[in-house]
Amino acid sequence: MDNWNLLSIITFLPLVGALFILLIPQNNNTSSERNSKSVALWTSLITFLISLLLLIGFDTSDPSFQFVERIVIADGLMTYQLGVDGFSLVFIILTTFLIPFCILISWDSIKDRVESYMIAFLVLETLIIGTFSSLDIILFYLFFESVLIPMFIIIGVWGGQRKVYSAFKFFLYTLLGSILMLAAIIYLYINTGSTEILLINERLNINISTQNILWLAFFSSFAVKLPMWPVHTWLPDAHVEAPTAGSVILAAILLKMGGYGFLRFSLPFFPDASLFFAPLIFILSIVAIIYTSLVAFVQTDMKKLIAYSSVAHMGFVTLGIFTFNSQGIQGAVFQMFSHGLISAALFMCIGIVYERLHTRLISDYGGLVSNMPHFAVFFMLFTMANIALPGTSGFIGEFLTIIATFKVSVIAAVLAASGVILSAVYGLFLYKNMFFGQITNEAIEILKDLNNREKLILIPLAFLVIFFGLYPSPIINLISSSSENLVDILNLTLNDNLSLELKK
Repeated sequence: MDNWNLLSIITFLPLVGALFILLIPQNNNTSSERNSKSVALWTSLITFLISLLLLIGFDTSDPSFQFVERIVIADGLMTYQLGVDGFSLVFIILTTFLIPFCILISWDSIKDRVESYMIAFLVLETLIIGTFSSLDIILFYLFFESVLIPMFIIIGVWGGQRKVYSAFKFFLYTLLGSILMLAAIIYLYINTGSTEILLINERLNINISTQNILWLAFFSSFAVKLPMWPVHTWLPDAHVEAPTAGSVILAAILLKMGGYGFLRFSLPFFPDASLFFAPLIFILSIVAIIYTSLVAFVQTDMKKLIAYSSVAHMGFVTLGIFTFNSQGIQGAVFQMFSHGLISAALFMCIGIVYERLHTRLISDYGGLVSNMPHFAVFFMLFTMANIALPGTSGFIGEFLTIIATFKVSVIAAVLAASGVILSAVYGLFLYKNMFFGQITNEAIEILKDLNNREKLILIPLAFLVIFFGLYPSPIINLISSSSENLVDILNLTLNDNLSLELKK
């Protein structure tokens, strides 16, 4: 399969679908809108099916990059080079799996400029897949930053009342965070004479002080994208104002680019600096877990509550990554994958009731279980997964991360574990106020339960949340070789540092 150029096909097939939509006669009628939706849906489904070929042909015992494609461009200044390891493959499959659901959840809710909306999502899919598969640092940067453009448009055009403010805040926060990373990339090219990630890893030879500076430059971008506390304030606004599918892709995929960046660049490129700044990451992660959980509890807007919940869950991700052991890294990646499923499901559930009542205020709900019992079951499952109930996928990632943290710092592990309790507090608070109690809003009395399209969206997500909660081996096996290889690099650095200390 390595000779099939599968990664290029998967990356650019959504653009082909976007081109087809552009060629559809725009008559401003339901027929052209329906055709645009159908093209977008079938394109995303075919992309997902082709991406499964990567899983079939992937060798889980090989930690090196597979399905590699390489073309030298710009007189050798950069290369068009794609490839995947266990880390990137997890996020590519998650992306191609969720995009069809994003289109389905938008089927009736998006009524203006439908063709443009579908094109924006297909372009966004191409840029996300390109980000996770790039093996050239310049190519990675181009994909990584270009993701901002369709997401900015999705929030700014189809968002809520404060959509322009939220879109610009999202764009400026994430763009400014990446300017320093661009300067660091230029330095890496000058130092190594290459933009290829593998060659940079081999050739990079810099002292600890320079490593620290470059690490901080990359950190400025990845911390904002993740987002880490205290540079997380753009996220709640973006989530609240984005359309449902925009919130889904933002929480489920875009946030994971920050964690992926730490795994792909910060740790292997700058192992000494990563070890040096690990205590800082631990502090920021624990603050994020506890503080944003408390902030989530006092929210009156459902979307904002889930948005702050996402920041708290990303705290477990950074905590696991910087434990520098295989268990912690596997827990962090599993947490990102699981959170992608759970947060996508929760935002879709909120979108479903919002389309019925056109309000996100928790106080406007109550007694939903009487009219929407099927919906209540799904929401309960995803809420339980969000608070890491054993038997759901949410439990695996947090459990692995806490165990790995315990090996490094007992205090940090105990504080992080308190986040599980806090998530139960705000999660059950939300569920109680939405589904139980007296019906105070007359509009709730005439609500209808889930339709077939909505069930088609939620059933696969519910199945996977339970399946990976009971049987996490497929994901663990997929990322184990990559995580162990990364740990070997870090252990080599630790041993070298220890040898230097002994010599002194």
